[in-house]
Amino acid sequence: NLWNPGPRRVILSGGHSKPSQRPSAKAPNSRVGINSSAQRPGQPLAGLERPPAWSLTPRPPYPVPSMPRARKGNAPRKGGQRRGGARSSAQADSGSSEDEAASEARSTTSDCPSLLSTTAEDSLGGDAVDEQGQQEDLEEKLKEYVDCLTDKSAKTRQGALESLRLALASRLLPDFLLERSLTLTDALEKCLKKGKGEEQALAAAVLGLLCVQLGPGPKGEELFHSLQPLLISVLSDSTASPAARLHCASALGLGCYVAAADVQDLVSCLACLEGVFSRSCGTGGSTTPVVPASLHGLLCAALQAWALLLTICPSTHISHILNRQLPRLPQLLSSESVNLRIAAGETIALLFELARDLEEDFIYEDMEALCGTLRTLATDSNKYRAKADRRRQRSTFRAVLNFVEGSECEEETIRFGLEVLYVDSWARHRIYAAFKDVLGSGMHHHLQNNELLRDIFGLGPVLVLDATALKACKISRFEKHLYNAAAFKARTKARSRVRDKRADIL
Repeated sequence: NLWNPGPRRVILSGGHSKPSQRPSAKAPNSRVGINSSAQRPGQPLAGLERPPAWSLTPRPPYPVPSMPRARKGNAPRKGGQRRGGARSSAQADSGSSEDEAASEARSTTSDCPSLLSTTAEDSLGGDAVDEQGQQEDLEEKLKEYVDCLTDKSAKTRQGALESLRLALASRLLPDFLLERSLTLTDALEKCLKKGKGEEQALAAAVLGLLCVQLGPGPKGEELFHSLQPLLISVLSDSTASPAARLHCASALGLGCYVAAADVQDLVSCLACLEGVFSRSCGTGGSTTPVVPASLHGLLCAALQAWALLLTICPSTHISHILNRQLPRLPQLLSSESVNLRIAAGETIALLFELARDLEEDFIYEDMEALCGTLRTLATDSNKYRAKADRRRQRSTFRAVLNFVEGSECEEETIRFGLEVLYVDSWARHRIYAAFKDVLGSGMHHHLQNNELLRDIFGLGPVLVLDATALKACKISRFEKHLYNAAAFKARTKARSRVRDKRADIL
């Protein structure tokens, strides 16, 4: 036992060694063999010129980690204590790292506006230079797509139609389309005649976009008149694909709204669309015919296209349509499809708006029953319906009920670029929704640059803005964040006050 040094406790912290102290002579656990006073902090052991491998002096390439402070004296080291010590040190490190990350995030956020503005300036200059080259590349690709419309492979034709649909929805290409209007008309006619299912649906969608691009000019009228019989034929064919009939209904309504100059064409399209959804309304009885779920989309598209054409229908025809359809449309409010119920409710509101334009003191005979049905749908809380569907249905039918009872139409504000569009009537709402369904994410681009849409919504001529004006009006991401934060705070305060009042009432 003479040369047994016993347990030596050495605590290393931050890479510095702490010398062990000399044991007391009266201590029962004193040992002989190593004189701790012969070594000083940071010095090699006496009698050695260079520190050995087991020296307590740390070497720079190998930093020595600190020991946990939870362990005192010669207390036995347990597994739980070791994990706890590691966990506490990790939490301390994570806390400091979170503070550093937060300070870095704040500094990055403060520098964000200048960085974004510089990037925006560079991108605006680059877009102005490369715009012509991008336009040429796009036209070359579109030429290939047009050539592929006559390919023998149905899959190739469908791919070309889908590419054309995406391009026409996102860009404005009237000059390119005017040069190839005859080629496109022949290709779409073959796709509608000989195609099946998806090909017919894509061809009808491209046809609607072509009408939006060409506008009400001679080329647009010629395109619509040449393909109108095919659209009516596919729409009236009960053996055709429901998807093809759906897109044909939308294309027929949109094409007639844009390019039909004759009232007779308008009346024929109205009759065709009315014949599609009228079968699901019954013959005036209380029972509604059962409609397969696969046809709900078709009925919804036909009803919306029919409502779109009502906005340009002469007043002499409106009175007959009111007497014929207003008593029957409420039957669609009991449909299983939420989209069909919403379309029926919006169409009823549109009919009331048109009727009040004709007669200010218009009175509907079965007003109490209609308001009761609308009120039930506006407060529907059935759990078997999806939450998003319930929310959308309640929002729509609250607006419909308020308007039918005599209130004004709720105004919707749509901002695009530097301009604002106000949708303050059910007719404008139906028109905007029809173009939005076809153009999708390209709606704002067409509102800014398409003369047809600007004329329909009364936006005036296209605004010509240079890069300097755009940079002056551009809002940085940091400013948007501040605005959203302030709006969120105000909304939270307003809702809190409402919740407090509701709690007092309950």
